[in-house]
Amino acid sequence: MDDNTINSLREALKFSPGNIPLKQHLADTLLKASQLDEAEKEYKEIMAMADTNQSKIGLAKLFFLKAQYSQCNVILEELIHTGSGDFDVLILHAKALLKEHAISKATEIYKRALAINPSFRDDELDKELRLNASMMEDDEDEDDEEFESPFIQKADINFDDVGGMNGIKKEIELKIIRPLQHPELYKAYGKKTGGGILLYGPPGCGKTYIAKATAGQVNARFISVGLSDILDMWVGNSEKNLHNIFEIARQNTPCVLFFDEIDALGASRSDMKQSSGRHLINQFLQELDGIDGDNDGVLILGATNTPWHLDSAFRRPGRFDRIIFIPPPDAEARESILKLKLKNKPIEAIDYKGLASKIENYSGADIEAIIDIAIEEKLEASFNDGIPKPLSTKDILNAIKKHKASTTEWFATAKNFALFANDSGLYDDILTHMKIKK
Repeated sequence: MDDNTINSLREALKFSPGNIPLKQHLADTLLKASQLDEAEKEYKEIMAMADTNQSKIGLAKLFFLKAQYSQCNVILEELIHTGSGDFDVLILHAKALLKEHAISKATEIYKRALAINPSFRDDELDKELRLNASMMEDDEDEDDEEFESPFIQKADINFDDVGGMNGIKKEIELKIIRPLQHPELYKAYGKKTGGGILLYGPPGCGKTYIAKATAGQVNARFISVGLSDILDMWVGNSEKNLHNIFEIARQNTPCVLFFDEIDALGASRSDMKQSSGRHLINQFLQELDGIDGDNDGVLILGATNTPWHLDSAFRRPGRFDRIIFIPPPDAEARESILKLKLKNKPIEAIDYKGLASKIENYSGADIEAIIDIAIEEKLEASFNDGIPKPLSTKDILNAIKKHKASTTEWFATAKNFALFANDSGLYDDILTHMKIKK
């Protein structure tokens, strides 16, 4: 659309300022012309007049183009909740959630869109979210004993391998480790050891590492469960797979059973239209309750970046009734991560403590990314003579300037839930970490 079209629409609106379809056409035209600020003004004026779904969709698209993904998702969630979530809305929501690193929620929304149009393809969404079709076809030829075979790990790390995070380790010690170390005391009071613990926090902050270290601390077997271990293309098989994994854990106590991205398996049932997802959640709840087997000695750990998307039934007593916030690494942990990631690499005198103070709220994954940036620049300098150049404190500081903390967006979203959807005090630790008084 050229400027002449936009000017013509503006002229027409002078004679009919209350004409909402005409104003909507102008806003959509401005959006297509990438005149985002002008388009935003028009959309908001329309919403003040009539608050139409079409204007909301346009505004959501605008926020997406402006990289304001949180605002985009708020609008789209409202549309979906009110039943106005058509295919295009679901696709945009999946893309915006992916931008916010809400992988499990994005996967759920993308699946709902594919249920409407199974032939749809999108390179970005397929790469990040869609199960590999050929792998699913191969599963048809495997016999049913795949999940009967033990895939238990022996944890090779413990809390000595976790730098810093002393407050987290102490909390886990009290809530998890001591019950497993002193089962006779719990038995005397008629209490079972094990149970469910939910670890939540920003992505890349070591929830999986903490879970494995917990298993090593009590010398327990460790089973790490991913989505691909559970989800199956055939109705009923996902529930069977989940039950078999719980049975393996029950037969190998003490055992730590760890579910990563648990919100992908236990998303809120109120948001689901397909019965298959509801059946899997109901099966999960039955396994947690130990209806089909005794969970004594089985510690179930779940990790999620988005606890607000987890079905509330998972947080009832006897299930994931204990919740632990895993924040970005503290100063001591950041220093330990730096030392670990730079070990056996060509370095000169490194001010680890000084560097750690510069990367507050950086996740472990962020720290690794910083070192990768510094190494890439040193490699380029080393190509001239083929001699590896040592990394210095200055090199790491320069890399820090090029990589911002990925946890910032997570805390922006989490802050809203902690302030406005926190009646039970579930997210108080987020406010404490952010030094916000409620």
